[in-house]
Amino acid sequence: ASSLTDYHRRIDTARAYTDELLKYSDESNPTFDDQKITALKTSVPSSEKIEWPGGGLETDNRWLALQLDDLADETNLANRGRILNGISERLLAISERIGELETAVSASRSKDDDKQKLAEILARLEYQKAQAKEESLFQRWIREFIEWLARIFPRAPLSPNASGMGSLQFGLQILIYALVISLVGFLIYKFAPLLARRFGLKTKKKKEDRVILGERIRADASAADIFGEAERLAREGNLRGAIRKGYIALLCELSDRKVIGLARHKTNRDYLRDVRKNQRLFENMTGLTGSFERNWYGRRTTETQDWEDFRDRYRLTIGEVQN
Repeated sequence: ASSLTDYHRRIDTARAYTDELLKYSDESNPTFDDQKITALKTSVPSSEKIEWPGGGLETDNRWLALQLDDLADETNLANRGRILNGISERLLAISERIGELETAVSASRSKDDDKQKLAEILARLEYQKAQAKEESLFQRWIREFIEWLARIFPRAPLSPNASGMGSLQFGLQILIYALVISLVGFLIYKFAPLLARRFGLKTKKKKEDRVILGERIRADASAADIFGEAERLAREGNLRGAIRKGYIALLCELSDRKVIGLARHKTNRDYLRDVRKNQRLFENMTGLTGSFERNWYGRRTTETQDWEDFRDRYRLTIGEVQN
């Protein structure tokens, strides 16, 4: 059985395929249409079981298969457009309903769950009461020295006969305490900057691995490294894998330049929507995204020309972004 989140993702992917068919509906490309229709049927089968916290359910998407069969037989452009618009609107309605269901599931956590979560948070190390620090060697020396001074010069009431000696003892105490305070102050002045430089520096946050389109990318891997891997795959004859790797390199480069933000749940269509305000970049990335979808999700055989066209457009796009 599929999860509710996976089903939601595939519904959105199917709608993206439908939008692709709408976009190129005025172009006669039977191979492209067949690939997209096959991808739509694969993404959303006629029936499947969906598991979610509220139980399980059986989907009924036979309507989509029927609509796609009608689309395959239809030659009139206006009728094809109506069929595709109907499919897109119905998929959007399903997606919105699933989103409402996911929100309801998220909001239905019981108070016991919240209490358990709070208990787990409070059990973390950063929320534990700090233990008293042990006395350092230097602090122990100071304490023992002061205690030694107190034993030598005890604070005792002065008798009238010993008023002169009491004044002398009190003066010596003041002098010794002043010397000790001066010594401590000098040591703090001398060594405080050194200790601050040694222990006051903040450790840099360790970079974590990134996940792009379901593929884990090392934290130290640059876009150039990833595209180099794509070129290696192309030389080995794995052109389909090379285009996928090159598309991931593009997303990595755009992320490094703060053009888009990477996220595990994002699809290629989500990243394309992120750059729609930049018209030139959007046009270039639309072509790269279409090439990626045709060669990775489609069932066509990737040719050398497909890889060369993708590589040239990739370099053009990266060059414009860097400028």
